[in-house]
Amino acid sequence: MSENPPPTAIENVGGTSGFRGQNRFSDPAADVPPDWTAPTPPNGMPLPSMPLPSTPLPSMPLPSTPLPSTPPPADVAFDDPAPYLDLSTVALLGQRKRPPSEGWRRWLYLASFKLLNVGEGPKAIRRETLTAQVQRPLRGCYRIAVLSLKGGVGKTTITATLGATLASIRGDRVVAVDANPDRGTLSQKVPLETAATVRHLLRDAEGIEAYSDVRAYTSQGPSRLEVLASESDPAVSEAFSSDDYTRTLEVLERFYSLVLTDCGTGLMHSAMAAVLDNADVLVVISSGSVDGARSASATLDWLDAHGHQDMVRNSIAVVNGVRPRSGKVDLKKVVDHFNRRCRAVREVPFDPHLEEGAEISLERLKPQTRQALLELAAVVAAGFSHPRRPA
Repeated sequence: MSENPPPTAIENVGGTSGFRGQNRFSDPAADVPPDWTAPTPPNGMPLPSMPLPSTPLPSMPLPSTPLPSTPPPADVAFDDPAPYLDLSTVALLGQRKRPPSEGWRRWLYLASFKLLNVGEGPKAIRRETLTAQVQRPLRGCYRIAVLSLKGGVGKTTITATLGATLASIRGDRVVAVDANPDRGTLSQKVPLETAATVRHLLRDAEGIEAYSDVRAYTSQGPSRLEVLASESDPAVSEAFSSDDYTRTLEVLERFYSLVLTDCGTGLMHSAMAAVLDNADVLVVISSGSVDGARSASATLDWLDAHGHQDMVRNSIAVVNGVRPRSGKVDLKKVVDHFNRRCRAVREVPFDPHLEEGAEISLERLKPQTRQALLELAAVVAAGFSHPRRPA
């Protein structure tokens, strides 16, 4: 039997590797040039031989991911901003923690030479959140009607303090209108700058073309709240009709973002129909007494009976502490009653500065009073995004 000749070549034919053709390791002698001579080893030592592998080499699979394509031209626009580096201030410099503004956190920050900054406390964070809500953007003019059937519950005071809170926080113009037919006292809550009243505004309405024109008829307090006074003569103010109130709003809404109306104590006086037809939200005032709560509830009953059910559901009830709390009336039950009928209920505590009945300065209010007014303003501002109800 003849011997098989030794293999002179090892072949590896790629079936699944994806290479074109064949990979061969041929006999080295087959490709030697005729004039080539082997080098002479030093010192007569033979060169080491390199045996050929006796098994086929494994195939090399191609990578499963495609090779990168040619980059697009420089003028190609990209819609996705993700590949680009964020160059905002926060991304480049980081978010710096604001120093605390009050309490022991503030003292620690200053005592450590501003090295220990533990940040704001829960109360300050809550206040910032409410302030941001009050500063919510507003399109057009938003009208707030403040009313109550009973006198002596602080309706005018809430109108002035709510308007002052809104004006001091927001950057737009806020005006309060005294629509009380019986010589209202709203103008006494701000420093008096003019003797003009709503009657003078209506008389000169045709000539009012700019904000500087209407400003001559209002008085402004330190909070930037402006007040349009009512007539001091009851005989004249009684003639303030629904048409007069509508014309007044037509003038004011051209220059103001927020218009608060301090309504009279009755629901049947001449301007009340126009007030209800034009209001975006009602703020119903109750005191912490039994008769005050009953009168406020009767106000809601009257509105329900005269086709204003939607306004009642969207209304805001304010339990106003016009006197120091005696503890005899269960205010929790009063709040629960109005919570079932209104969109929200807020309590404003008794404050000695408001009891004076003179010009109101927000800086002189107690911290808890200012906090309560801020929460009330935030509840009112929550309705800014709601569409205006049809008249």
